[in-house]
Amino acid sequence: MTSETIDPPGNAPVPRPQGLVPLEEAFAELGRLVVGTRPLGEVMTRVAELVQACVPGADEVSVTLLQGKARTVAFTGRLAIDLDERQYEEGFGPCIDAADSGQVLRIDDTAHDETYPEFAAVAARRGVRSTLSVGLPMPQGVLGGINVYRTSHPPLDAAALELLRDFAGYAAVALANHSLYAAAVSRSEHLQTAMQSRAVIEQAKGVIMARLGCTADEAFQHLATQSQNANRKLRDLAEEVVARV
Repeated sequence: MTSETIDPPGNAPVPRPQGLVPLEEAFAELGRLVVGTRPLGEVMTRVAELVQACVPGADEVSVTLLQGKARTVAFTGRLAIDLDERQYEEGFGPCIDAADSGQVLRIDDTAHDETYPEFAAVAARRGVRSTLSVGLPMPQGVLGGINVYRTSHPPLDAAALELLRDFAGYAAVALANHSLYAAAVSRSEHLQTAMQSRAVIEQAKGVIMARLGCTADEAFQHLATQSQNANRKLRDLAEEVVARV
């Protein structure tokens, strides 16, 4: 197991492998997906499918997210999800470590691995000969990675790794967009709740002002004191006051 693939000699670009789907078509589709409004799971599933279709030797593919706990949000087959979940149960493994660090972690031969010997043995028994996990380039927030399981020799080469990094970039953009959208929705919901709370509190103040013949500030103080004494939320008490009218 190594933490990084050695670059080819010289500065020559790594030849791009071609799989079942032309890369231009795959990246064009992903470009449309990551700026759209589709659910995150649907986008990540398509990422996994295109990795499997475009990267020769990517027999099974999954996408791991670390959000509180590790979970697989997309996978191409039972083998991938089973091996992912085995790592989650143990609390460590290449897919978790790659997602957590944002780095590349690989097992080039599951029959001889010193870093993850127990997981490698399990993978070997399931027919996996090598694994490659690429962390998503996320600067902060949710972490994740793309995992590839290969059932034949040799392990994925430098060209495949470069391609996986490209796919990881698209997945990271999709994840970032989803996080921003979720944050915006959360802020909107909190604002709506706050506005609703303010409205019912204002109504309750009006009821108290009419009942006690006091000012708005005095009505609010009266309501706040009752809330504190009863150990109840101000909004809940305000709703009760309004409901009694």
